[in-house]
Amino acid sequence: MNSRFNTRIAVIGAGPAGIAVGRELQQQGFTNFTIFEKASAAGGTWHLHSYPGLACDLWAHSYTFSYRPNPDWSANYVGQAEIEAYLQQCVDEFGLTENIAFNTEIKCAHYQPDKTWKLVDAGEKTHSFDVVINCMGGQHTAIYPQVSGIEAFQGAWWHSTHWNHAVDLSGKRVAIVGSAAAAVQIVPEVAAIAGHLTVLQRTPNWIMPRNWKAYSPTQKFLFRHLPPLLKFWRWGQGLLMGTVLEGVTLGHNRMQQFESRVHKFIAEAIDDPQLREAVTPNTHYGCKRGLVSDDFYPALNRDNVELVAEGLQAVRPEGITTTSGREIDVDVIVYCTGYQVLDFDRIDVRGDGGTVLAERMAQAPQAYAGIAVPGFPNYFFGTGPNGLAINVSYFTSVEQNAATIVRLLQEKERAGIGAISVRPEVEHNYNAELSANYENYSWGASSCNSYYRTETGHAPFLFPGGFKDYRRRQARCSLADFESV
Repeated sequence: MNSRFNTRIAVIGAGPAGIAVGRELQQQGFTNFTIFEKASAAGGTWHLHSYPGLACDLWAHSYTFSYRPNPDWSANYVGQAEIEAYLQQCVDEFGLTENIAFNTEIKCAHYQPDKTWKLVDAGEKTHSFDVVINCMGGQHTAIYPQVSGIEAFQGAWWHSTHWNHAVDLSGKRVAIVGSAAAAVQIVPEVAAIAGHLTVLQRTPNWIMPRNWKAYSPTQKFLFRHLPPLLKFWRWGQGLLMGTVLEGVTLGHNRMQQFESRVHKFIAEAIDDPQLREAVTPNTHYGCKRGLVSDDFYPALNRDNVELVAEGLQAVRPEGITTTSGREIDVDVIVYCTGYQVLDFDRIDVRGDGGTVLAERMAQAPQAYAGIAVPGFPNYFFGTGPNGLAINVSYFTSVEQNAATIVRLLQEKERAGIGAISVRPEVEHNYNAELSANYENYSWGASSCNSYYRTETGHAPFLFPGGFKDYRRRQARCSLADFESV
């Protein structure tokens, strides 16, 4: 039986990370915690986003909590509705519903002289906690192109993050600005109904065939009634995902294999030689996020679809202007232009001495073990800088982060310490070790220009290595790495 702790803990966000932290807190004896969720339901990104074609680009059985496999997935890759339902089922089954404050957006979190955190929500209500665990996801703050005229467009327009389901695209002239993760899923859906679809592509992406297959009733019956089979299936999908680390390692044969597979896919799927050339990446695999799709390339072959291998220069009241000066009149514009990853300014967080987290991270977006930053006592990230390993699913990483954070809180409580802050030299040495590894990977190399790297030259999104190494480093985390404040 675990000891019971009375520490007051605020968890911000009820997506996969927040759910993982909530369950871990329960399991380890922490009962006095609140999960603040700005939306009306749990699910995080999978509740917020609803664009057509939205699906996970990982095998479904690997995209679950390890302690809550799902025998009911409909296919090897599943869509938004199934994933949202799964997450909400987990909230109910884990007994977290009563711990969640829905429709409560936290606007600021300030550390107080009495070693507590003062949180203020959008309704101006004040909350006091001993510990804050920030589990906000990174696909919430939409990025729009920095061009003139966006607001002047006379037709309907929106970002993929906030799909306007009230607008019927049937027969309309539609422009999709962007060709990465969201666009790859949206384009086939819109192409099937639009009168004409223009897709603007600044740079081509690495797209693997998804090879989508529905699970038969027999397979789902066996998954449900033979748990060892489901465990083996999940292990197999995880094993395949493990090859991604080698696929993004510069100089590794696996990278060449991945690139060759994509080139073959393009050759088989695209009819027009000029179009094949336009969609063929000129970077190494993994510099930009690797994608999967069975129907994006075939959609580009349609007579009502045109891929324009240019960026957006301006928006006019009647349509768009590309970087070459070409004017294209459209009825609707959809921006698939990504998100502000690790958007620390979404909440006004101020640590010891009034240090502003957003300013600190703008200069050096880094943390200790992906979970803690000096100067912010009792403040943790569910998925902070370099807190995700590329060769496992998001669920695996957040489970690991949750376990480490809660273990540290247990050690703190048993030692009778009120507040802890990671030692600056510990955080510095940790990131100095990481920095030596970035150039080994396509996404972390200085030659790569993508959202994985910031203007300051940091690559704060992924852990530069495999999950086993990440887990070993977190296993070494202890109270000795923190100072009592």
